[in-house]
Amino acid sequence: MLKRTSLLSLALLTGIALTPALTSSAAFAVDDDTATGSVDLSSVRAKIQAGRYGAALEELRGLAEDTQQADIYNLMGYTLRKTGDYATSLTYYTKALQLQPDYRPAREYLGELYVETGNVGKAREQLAALVKLCPGGCEERQDLEKALKRTAAK
Repeated sequence: MLKRTSLLSLALLTGIALTPALTSSAAFAVDDDTATGSVDLSSVRAKIQAGRYGAALEELRGLAEDTQQADIYNLMGYTLRKTGDYATSLTYYTKALQLQPDYRPAREYLGELYVETGNVGKAREQLAALVKLCPGGCEERQDLEKALKRTAAK
């Protein structure tokens, strides 16, 4: 346990040291909402963007053991969804929304999960929640609307 804690501490310190280099808009494209906590997730986001889902999951699992944050659970859900584990993905999106019901990225990604699994009605429920959260429009709402339109066009 001490060895794992030391490695986690080293990883966090490295992430903090690299934060200025990783804070471009591309580093946060996975979930553009502002962070809900103090954990630096730039390393995880970079792994996800590179398609390194296994490595991202490993890092996220370690973070989730120590920190309950909506963005950690949302990224777990996203990563699991991208690997095809829809059932576990749903669990993590649900946990993210229990922690922060107005967390737009989790609403979008949960809606996209429903689109991918053919549950358009549930996806529309997430879109309705996003309409309430950002009536003037937001990226999450636009992305989910696009996903629903693609499904309707099929």
